[in-house]
Amino acid sequence: MTAKTLFTANVHTVGGREGWAKSSDGQLDVKLSVPGSNRPGTNPEQLFAAGWSACFEGALANAAREQGIRLPPETAVDAEVNLSLDEADGYVLSARLNVSIPGVADDLAQRLVDRAHATRPYSRMTRNGIAASVALAVSA
Repeated sequence: MTAKTLFTANVHTVGGREGWAKSSDGQLDVKLSVPGSNRPGTNPEQLFAAGWSACFEGALANAAREQGIRLPPETAVDAEVNLSLDEADGYVLSARLNVSIPGVADDLAQRLVDRAHATRPYSRMTRNGIAASVALAVSA
């Protein structure tokens, strides 16, 4: 069975970690900087943290709807993404989410977190990897 593509993000990046990235629709237009450099701009780790945490909070809302409840407006997802250097593997990423659902019983909140983590694409990617390819764009 072939998956139906719902959305494709197209982003053009120039200059790597010290450049800029802009989406084809103009909604994303950011200066990039090296983590810890104190230069203006964000970095890929922050962008990943923002994407995963936003997606996850949406998944929590879906899981809550399945249970017939609404998430409180104070619900929050804090993402931490580490860029590390491993002697054997080189640069590696690790990530974690810290989820807060105030006013919801711990057992129900944990079920919502588990359901969201089981069903969302960012979470599946962090567990199982992602289908990816890299190709050289041939100049005409």
